[in-house]
Order: sequence, then structure tokens, then C-alpha cells
Amino acid sequence: MTTISRCICLLLFSLPVSVLNAETPSAKQKTFIAAALAQTQDDITYNGAYFKISYPMGDIPQQYGVCTDVVIRAYRKIGVDLQELVHKDMRENFSLYPAKRNWGQTKTDTNIDHRRVPNLQTFFTRHGKKLPSTQVTIDYQPGDLVTWMLANKLPHIGVVTDRLSADGQRRLIVHNIGAGPQLEDVLFAYPITGHYRYALP
Repeated sequence: MTTISRCICLLLFSLPVSVLNAETPSAKQKTFIAAALAQTQDDITYNGAYFKISYPMGDIPQQYGVCTDVVIRAYRKIGVDLQELVHKDMRENFSLYPAKRNWGQTKTDTNIDHRRVPNLQTFFTRHGKKLPSTQVTIDYQPGDLVTWMLANKLPHIGVVTDRLSADGQRRLIVHNIGAGPQLEDVLFAYPITGHYRYALP
């Protein structure tokens, strides 16, 4: 290998860490990420049951939650109520959402619509930025949202943070896969089905 080739290889291997550390999250991104991280300190039991909740700004009991509740609760800390936003968009564009196909719904339901990953994917695609679902770490910025399909064929969602994995090569994710909200190195642990940016720079 020539000296030039060795230099190029070293540059390619060092690029992800330098780029990951180069950008400072905005104030809004920091607030959103902090809100997601704070949930990892709460004692939350995974519970996907149907709850009847108020509208707007309704929430299930604080001691419970699933993956979507991590996202919903974090957004509320920056003044974004996904319950209301998803409901309004579904009400006007019901056929564009998978509610009938997936769950047999014939109308919107403010208790559960925003808590379902496929509905959030549709909403973020329509009103945010749908970004490439790559295996390249630097494509995922703090505050981004990632969806996956788990081995048991369940859709999943998490929040990309500004924290890095032990080797500095991946951004850590706040998600709730069953043990309550956790900060984990799972960005590429499951097949990625979506990558979104919404209400953040």
C-alpha cells in the first residue's frame, strides 16, 4: 500500500468520530434530547394497553409507557403535541394513514392514534423530513427519529441523542423496547425502516 493510500484509509477511518463531534446541537435539540434522556431516570413499566386519555395534551399514566411515549413526551417539552397534530392530520387525510388497514379503524381515535409507530411514520413523512435510512453514522443527527422492525415483526421507534457509543462510532438511542426508557447503542441493531427529522433544525 502506498503512503497516499495509507493516508486516505486513515482519513476514512477517522472521519466518523471527527464529524460526529463537530456539530453542536441547537438549544431546541438540546432540550428535546434532554427530555428524552430524563425519561431514562424514571421508573416506567412497559405497557402497551389501550388507555382512555384527555385531548389535547393527553397522556397515559406516567408510570407506564412504550416506545412512542418516549417520543411524545420528549416533544411536549418543546411545545409540540403529537396527539393533537396527528389527530388533525388523520382527520383530514384518514385514507393516507394505515389505521384502517392495520387496525380496522373507520375513524380517528385520539386515545391511541399518536401512540402507534406506523401513524407517526406517516405523519413525520408528511410534515417533517424523511431522510435516507443508511448504515452511515454521520447521517443521523441529534434529535432525529429512527424506526425499526423488530424480529417479532413489531415496529419500533427511538430518539437519536448527542451521546456516543463506547468506541465513538455511533450515536446512542433513547428508546423503550420493554424495560422502560433506556439509553443504548442500538442504532444499527435492527433493520431500519425509517429516518425522520421533525420540528428541529
